[in-house]
Amino acid sequence: MSPAPFGTLAPFGVRLRQALDARGQLCVGIDPHASLLNAWGLGDDLAGLERFSLTVVEALAGEVAVLKPQAAFFERFGSKGVAVLERTVSEARSAGALVLMDAKRGDIDSTMAAYAETFLAIDSPLFSDALTVSPYLGFGSLQPAVDLARASGCGLFVLALTSNPQGHEVQRAVGADGESVAQSILHKLAAENGGAEPLGSFGAVVGATLQEAGVDLAINGPLLAPGVGAQGATAADLPRVFGDSVRNVVPSVSRDVLKHGPSVAALRAASARFVEEIGAVLAK
Repeated sequence: MSPAPFGTLAPFGVRLRQALDARGQLCVGIDPHASLLNAWGLGDDLAGLERFSLTVVEALAGEVAVLKPQAAFFERFGSKGVAVLERTVSEARSAGALVLMDAKRGDIDSTMAAYAETFLAIDSPLFSDALTVSPYLGFGSLQPAVDLARASGCGLFVLALTSNPQGHEVQRAVGADGESVAQSILHKLAAENGGAEPLGSFGAVVGATLQEAGVDLAINGPLLAPGVGAQGATAADLPRVFGDSVRNVVPSVSRDVLKHGPSVAALRAASARFVEEIGAVLAK
């Protein structure tokens, strides 16, 4: 599956559903942090960053549905690191993967619009199929990103119930109406996805490590599920956490695939094992 030319993209939800059905429900992170670079025998420098990232693209962009570069690990090298990120995104999309930029941007007014233009404008060097965003300046603050994503055929993944243990302080907080912050976000996403088929383009980030979601996840959109692998969650946990929405889950794995590099064959084998394990659970 090769990417459509700029300006002719189908909605992200349509493209994501096609990719998941064709390649299996898996997102692999591209997280070139120092410990992984060292484990690969690479330096924690620009050359190591480039070798690591392009090897992951070579191994997986033609195999998995979604690749998720973590912007921070590129930005720490300055403008030259961002140039590597631009090449990583471009080559991954050219090889057929959907690219989810993990940047967790969130701001207000013109600043949020600038963040959106950086990753969701079709003529941007960092143009990605989707972007992670933070709603904690108010869901309405994301409107510039929602509008541009809709216009560009892109998607958003909004932080709702994250896998880090500190997240509950805000996300489980209950308002005067008795609704948790997370549930309020999910309801707003459901409204953005209203009537979309086969899947809306506005998703939520919900950790696979949760003992139980405790919220209504029926948002008619994708659910990015970090925490599978090194953080302790397994494929078997997905039905318990996500219930009837499990078919729309995009499990995200990073270290438990990336640790098998720099071998291209080993990276492919590791990702294929996760696809198989997840597929076997979801087929039940």
